[in-house]
Amino acid sequence: MAEETTAQLTHPVDAVPSAPKLAALGLQHVLAFYAGAVIVPLLIASSLNLDSATTIHLINADLLTCGIATIIQSVGIGKHVGVRLPIIQGVTTTAVSPIIAIGLGATNGEGGVASLPTIYGAIIVSGLFTFFAAPVFGRVLKYFPHIVTGTVLLVMGTSLLAVSTNDFVNYAEGVPATRDLLYGFGTLAVIVLVQRFFHGFLATLSVLIGLVLGTAVALILGDTSFADVATANAFGITTPFYFGMPRFDLVAIFSMIIVMIITMVETTGDVFATGEIVKKRIRRDDVVRAIRADGLSTFIGGVMNSFPYTCFAQNVGLVRLTGVKSRWVATTAAGFMIFLGLLPKAGAIVASIPAPVLGGASLALFANVAWVGLQTIAKADLSDGRNAVIVTTALGLAMLVTFKPEIAEVFPAWAQTFVSSGMSLGAITAIALNLLFFHVGKQSGARVSRATGKGVTLTELNQMDRDEFVAALRPLFNNEVFPLETAWEARPFNDVNELRAAIQVAVLTAPAEKREALVHDYPSMAELLLVDDSESSSISADRGSLGLTDLDSVQTAKLKDISTAYHDKFNMPFVAYLDTNDTVDRVIDAGVRRLANSPEQEHRAILSEIVEIANDRFDLLLADANPVRSAWDRKFTEVE
Repeated sequence: MAEETTAQLTHPVDAVPSAPKLAALGLQHVLAFYAGAVIVPLLIASSLNLDSATTIHLINADLLTCGIATIIQSVGIGKHVGVRLPIIQGVTTTAVSPIIAIGLGATNGEGGVASLPTIYGAIIVSGLFTFFAAPVFGRVLKYFPHIVTGTVLLVMGTSLLAVSTNDFVNYAEGVPATRDLLYGFGTLAVIVLVQRFFHGFLATLSVLIGLVLGTAVALILGDTSFADVATANAFGITTPFYFGMPRFDLVAIFSMIIVMIITMVETTGDVFATGEIVKKRIRRDDVVRAIRADGLSTFIGGVMNSFPYTCFAQNVGLVRLTGVKSRWVATTAAGFMIFLGLLPKAGAIVASIPAPVLGGASLALFANVAWVGLQTIAKADLSDGRNAVIVTTALGLAMLVTFKPEIAEVFPAWAQTFVSSGMSLGAITAIALNLLFFHVGKQSGARVSRATGKGVTLTELNQMDRDEFVAALRPLFNNEVFPLETAWEARPFNDVNELRAAIQVAVLTAPAEKREALVHDYPSMAELLLVDDSESSSISADRGSLGLTDLDSVQTAKLKDISTAYHDKFNMPFVAYLDTNDTVDRVIDAGVRRLANSPEQEHRAILSEIVEIANDRFDLLLADANPVRSAWDRKFTEVE
């Protein structure tokens, strides 16, 4: 009976499946992770002109350290390192471009093994920085909003496409150029077709399938061989500082620290996403432990001839797909990685992948990085002209250096590492412009409008006690004010966007009972739209657009039916954000779509709707929080 009670109290994250299940599920994670992991040392080796033996060593060192890093994250060390979630650690693609730039810069463009000690010196220091900076990361995070991280990812992805192109059109001696191009295009086509016609787990293997098929065809046609596999050792292990003692270059270190800050932002998102999937509430301490694990793993990577580490997003998606929440599955996958890292012959097989095949796969991967950057940028206020300047200037300068790398030769030697890489220059530009526009001098959007016609500055908001702060921002919510009370604790705010973000985070990360109370504080769409104008203001501030008046009998019946069905399925009111372009038919269609959601997904969806409602009120309440809306408001005020 005691054993049964203990089992019931064990969270699924901590449950240990049977040995056969652990092995099968762990191997599945390795398959999903493998292509993304090994492609990083392959790309770096190709760009730095490393020989086959060195490439094999880097691949095995990477796999070995991936396993160690995953154990640190999933099992943890003591109370302060490792988030103890089903997370797989892998080398971050964010680091590829700056690592190549550091290596080439350290050897005057020659690359080779001589470039590696400078790279590893920068990785070691950036890992230590990440480990010790984890507790204060929240204070640094405000300087890396969506507009900065999205821009960095965008310029990183577009800059890396040049690396893919070099492999894509890498005409091997004795191989017709058209055949090389067919390998590249064929690999890319396989990846696209797998993503189109396969679903679930198989779709996550698209890059791996593309690499395997492309290499198999090249092997059959005699355009590659496994000769190095026969000569590689059956067993081997990397040793610390295999390529020599690290060299510490300040410019290289700065570049890698920028990479690790971006990685910290990515890790934060992955940890929250995994927490949602496994139904485990994530707190600030969890994020700090995860970032510390990244820092320690990156430090070990520098010592063990590997690269910086972060959570692998594709494996987070696999956890969602399979529904298997045990962190011990990730630990088992780590065991497989370590085993593969001890087999140089396995690394030799990977090193035999033809360059055009690698180029086709990396083209898909790096273009996807750029796409993630665009998605991240879209979370910022695109109507704010300052954000447009940040993105376009950073992207323009990054592409300038990517297309004309000889520009770097004009600068002093100490600055060439910064300006010889599109990613580094783009990141520095985005960070600097964000500081200039949002953190230096007097900022726009700092005045809160009051019903009395007076206003209060952001500086005054920062100095208010909790009751005054809540009263000033009270119109953002109906009756529940806990998001404002929580946001107050995050003061001081440097601009209104930081204030907006704090309120959003307060809604989305609140305890379940508070989120539930907030949801039920809003009327259903039927209740809101079917009352008289005189009554609507008494139940909510969001009566909304002109297209939602004068419902006919069919629309009224549909709206009532959907609201009832929604409440019956989810036990929540059917809440939706209304913009000025909405019609009742669009509201009804949205309701039908949302009825197909799972309860868990719909709970997140309804919180997102409430956040959008608060955003809408925020734009109306705060002067110049949304410049476009403020301009229209002023225009119509002048007309009246």
